[in-house]
Amino acid sequence: MMWIEQMVTSFIASAAFGIIFHAPKRMLPQCGAAGMAGWLVYIACIELALDPVPATLIAVTVVTVMSHLFSRLYKTPIIVFNVSGIIPLVPGGIAYDAMRKVVENDYDAAVQLGVKAFMLSGTIAIGLVLSEVVNQLLRKSASRP
Repeated sequence: MMWIEQMVTSFIASAAFGIIFHAPKRMLPQCGAAGMAGWLVYIACIELALDPVPATLIAVTVVTVMSHLFSRLYKTPIIVFNVSGIIPLVPGGIAYDAMRKVVENDYDAAVQLGVKAFMLSGTIAIGLVLSEVVNQLLRKSASRP
């Protein structure tokens, strides 16, 4: 049951951010699917006792691969799917908790949470760039005779 709830919630969140970022209405299901797939991969990695940082990197890679596929299939810019797809992975709750700990004068916990949020955010950025570089290399090698 937990998996179904995770699927539905992550799909709706990703599709809703597609609306906020003015994605074409006909692309909203694909935006939701990219976010849902990334989140399910992340949850599966966490349940397999993987640390959140590598789990996030794997999930972002899945989102980016799906975004590339959707981009080619529907002739739409990849950013439409990337932005919506990574939304479930963004550590907003952790960043909020870090700021709350600062207000509560619990600086040790605030620093730990802040570093965790920074590492997860950096992992998302690295994953997006790394996947794009790999895609460009594959495209160049495929176009060579």
